Amino acid sequence: MFWRFIYNALAVPAIFVGFHAAGYYNPKIREGISGRKGGFERLETQLRSARDLKRTAWFHFTSVGEFEQAKPLIEAIYAEARIVLTFFSPSVAPNVSKYPYADAAIYLPLDTGSNAERLMRLIAPSIVVFSKFDIWPNLVWKASERGIPSVVVAGTLHAKSNRLSLLARPFFRRVHRHITLHCAISEEDAARFEQLCATGKHASPRNQIVVTGDTRYEQVYRRATAIEPAAEFFPGQATLRHPIFIAGSTYSEEEEVLLEAYQLLREQARSARAPVPHLILVPHEPTPERIAEIRAKLEKQGLTYRCFSELAPGTNLSEVVTIVVDSVGHLARLYRLADIAFVGGSFRGSVHNVMEPAAMAKPVLFGPTIHNAYEASLLLERGSAKRVHTAPQLAAAITEWLSDEAARMAAGKVGKQVIEENLGAVERTLVYLRHYLFEKIC
Repeated sequence: MFWRFIYNALAVPAIFVGFHAAGYYNPKIREGISGRKGGFERLETQLRSARDLKRTAWFHFTSVGEFEQAKPLIEAIYAEARIVLTFFSPSVAPNVSKYPYADAAIYLPLDTGSNAERLMRLIAPSIVVFSKFDIWPNLVWKASERGIPSVVVAGTLHAKSNRLSLLARPFFRRVHRHITLHCAISEEDAARFEQLCATGKHASPRNQIVVTGDTRYEQVYRRATAIEPAAEFFPGQATLRHPIFIAGSTYSEEEEVLLEAYQLLREQARSARAPVPHLILVPHEPTPERIAEIRAKLEKQGLTYRCFSELAPGTNLSEVVTIVVDSVGHLARLYRLADIAFVGGSFRGSVHNVMEPAAMAKPVLFGPTIHNAYEASLLLERGSAKRVHTAPQLAAAITEWLSDEAARMAAGKVGKQVIEENLGAVERTLVYLRHYLFEKIC
């Protein structure tokens, strides 16, 4: 009770104040605040027209990556249970609004005790599923009080997580010991969850930790294998000369390193009279402000470019150095064109989806920070990926793979094998989900 009081009396108000204060400076946070207004009313309206089924599965995730991990599970049980989705980040909202396998979906309201109680009453879930790590204490506690099983799927807990610190661990133990099941992506993650699941007199007979793997492997692999290798995706694609280097889901921090590395590559290519790779740059959020920023950087460095939206039938891209992708939803298909792929996020704090290019047998490059992605470590260990910290290191890694086609192709093949070896997580996780969703809980 002590930790619950501390959370509700101190942490929740601090989250509220911090969230709204940050909204003054961050348009994405403002969008999230606006999207939460009237959330309960929208939920009630959606539930009134929802399918009339005996069971309801409530899935919560924070952003697009976690939504992708939940999708195969949602779709597998959709015919048998009503699906309610809650999410945290505005980046998910457009995806959720178009998703056909949901009966209701809203931004998750602030995690107060009263909001959690109201959500439980409205949704009446048979199970609460958290994807990956976005676990909210009051939701867990209210579910436990009502005897509703809560499950973490594709669960990750990296070694440097604040939840494992000496100060935070006592609190998170009071949360995680009320979670019915942790489905971890690896043995290492399972061992770290063990540290948060109390033992002895605090142990719960319904508290279980299993290793089922990462459900996102199936989702990514299915999408990768569905893309036609030879299909022309954009006007002028046929005029692109190989090699092609694609930098996906980048932030400004990565672009500084990428463009410096690219200039080094151009200098080396001129000296060796070798072809310069085309650069296809795909920013993480192609807002008008970000595209203007990238245009300015390219013009400053004297790099010719065309924006994706400007391409038209008959466009000749053979002499265009850079293509800037200024709309969303194309990255997975673009990776198919690449000789080498760079995945962004790791110069800012956490690497993005390295599975997509690996599933297409593309060798992968990323920056220094990969603790959030176990799969990035796997690719690195197997030699299908390289980690770089500076622009010269990035240029050297690209040059090494471009100068040795056999090594490049072998690295890509190994990356695809890593993805294939980790398939099966969906079926393993579904065994447990179906048990808690459809079996009588004693």
